[in-house]
Amino acid sequence: MNRPLAVLIGLPGSGKTTVGRLLARRLGADFRDTDADVERAAGLTVREILLERGEAAFRVLEREAVRRALAEHPGVLAVGGGAVLDDATQRRLAGHRVVHLRVGPATAAARVGGARTRPLLADDPAGELRVLAAVRLPIYDRLAGARVWSEGRGAGRTAEEIAELLPAAVPGGG
Repeated sequence: MNRPLAVLIGLPGSGKTTVGRLLARRLGADFRDTDADVERAAGLTVREILLERGEAAFRVLEREAVRRALAEHPGVLAVGGGAVLDDATQRRLAGHRVVHLRVGPATAAARVGGARTRPLLADDPAGELRVLAAVRLPIYDRLAGARVWSEGRGAGRTAEEIAELLPAAVPGGG
């Protein structure tokens, strides 16, 4: 079984995709994003899935995408921000090099902009992200072996810090 070198989790707008690509390049590895996997499998964008099929249907596709990626992908993996809400996904993340990209809700809201591609944030990105943060931050912190602030610095510096932390990113130090 292949195991990812690193699994990035965090709020929407935390930089999982941007930092993940840079980290993968730095490590000489491939990058994979479970949101892109969901889109490929469904033949629709995440936005279209959420609008046409609903969040529950999206979460089913997301759970399968994470399961598959954790089993198959030996590079850097970015996991959709809400995937950690699923108990099975939480169990699957155990023992992996999980890194929580931390970002404040205000910065995340500025990064996602008008949230046209993120229907769950469309009405009030800043307010919705504060709600998401209240629910998800404790889960991210529990699952992660390492935490890295992704705001107030460039994505390249964030990727460098993660590369330096990788041996310690497995819960329990393994």
